[in-house]
Amino acid sequence: MNYILVFIGGGLGSLFRFFISIAMSKAALQLPVATLLSNTISCLLFGGLIYLFQEKYLIPDIYKHLILIGICGGLSTFSTFSYETFELIKQGMTFWAILNIAISCTLCTGIFFMFSK
Repeated sequence: MNYILVFIGGGLGSLFRFFISIAMSKAALQLPVATLLSNTISCLLFGGLIYLFQEKYLIPDIYKHLILIGICGGLSTFSTFSYETFELIKQGMTFWAILNIAISCTLCTGIFFMFSK
């Protein structure tokens, strides 16, 4: 059953990421906004779920497999983040690459601090 939950969650997360990419395709910024948004939403889901279950120290398997591993895994995009940052550097947009790294890491790590007690 856990395999099915991860499979369904991964598909949903990937589909959600695809819709975010379509919605953000017209963004005029040099910063890869769709990836930043996908990673931020994934961290919000992940951090929020962990926060909800902090008191019990146990996340039920259905949430762990469906949301944390499946949806967050399909939605978050570290490989895309790395590739887009590499492309910015390759194109001579070093400022945007550094800004992308700084915003993504600060925002996504900050989310976990926000949810911690």
